[in-house]
Order: sequence, then structure tokens, then C-alpha cells
Amino acid sequence: MERSAVREIILAEYVSVIAPKSGALVAMPDDETMLYDTGLDSLGFSVLMARLQDSLEWDPFSHSATSFEPQTFGDFVSFYYNNQP
Repeated sequence: MERSAVREIILAEYVSVIAPKSGALVAMPDDETMLYDTGLDSLGFSVLMARLQDSLEWDPFSHSATSFEPQTFGDFVSFYYNNQP
């Protein structure tokens, strides 16, 4: 799957998680947005990852041989893209 397709799926799921919480228009993160600035708390981030596993049908955190903590939204997208099964 192309990186842009992975990014679009992640953005769609992000909006579905954050929109009900924010009750307003959702600011779309760019690749430089720090994950802690996205408005997701630990529960929201867990929900996002569960939805991504359903949507993409893989969990890159279980496929990766190394531990990784993405710092930016772009890091997060790249991690999903680079660890496709």
C-alpha cells in the first residue's frame, strides 16, 4: 500500500476518534505535528491504534523487530507504512 493511502486511512481514523471528543472542527495534523499536540490522550491513542488494526488489518507494533516510539504524526505514519506485512 502506498504511503499516501496509509496516511489517508490514519487521518480518517484519527478524525473519527478525535471529533466526538473535541465537539468542533478537527485540526488536521501534518507530518511535523508532535503526537502530544494532536489532542489524543492515552485512551484515544489506544482506540486509534485498535481502529487502525481493524482498518489496515495489521499492527506494525507487533510486526516490528525493534521498539519504536513515534514523536510526530509523520513518524507515526511512516512506522505504519514501513512495517506493513
